[in-house]
Amino acid sequence: MYKIALIAVAALVTMSTRFLPFLIFGEKRKTPELVLYLGKVLPCAIMGMLVVYCLKEVKPLVYPYGIPELLGILFVAGLHLWKRNSLLSIGAGTVFYMILVQVIF
Repeated sequence: MYKIALIAVAALVTMSTRFLPFLIFGEKRKTPELVLYLGKVLPCAIMGMLVVYCLKEVKPLVYPYGIPELLGILFVAGLHLWKRNSLLSIGAGTVFYMILVQVIF
């Protein structure tokens, strides 16, 4: 019963965060400029934070010297510039990095 209650609460909280903006800023109210601004800048800021978080444990003076990470970044950036598909870039980049780490390095 505890697990079911936990899942129900998690689902309710997740759904409320998804539906709350539509309830607050319905069709009749104009979306505040601050919310529009945050909608433009937060995706880039979050991606930057994720890159920093992923690279925080890289030790450039210890084998493999951050080479898999650097190759992974270059692969994802190149693929994204070529195809302009975020899902493809993230998925293929993850597979490429895992191959580098598990097989090559």
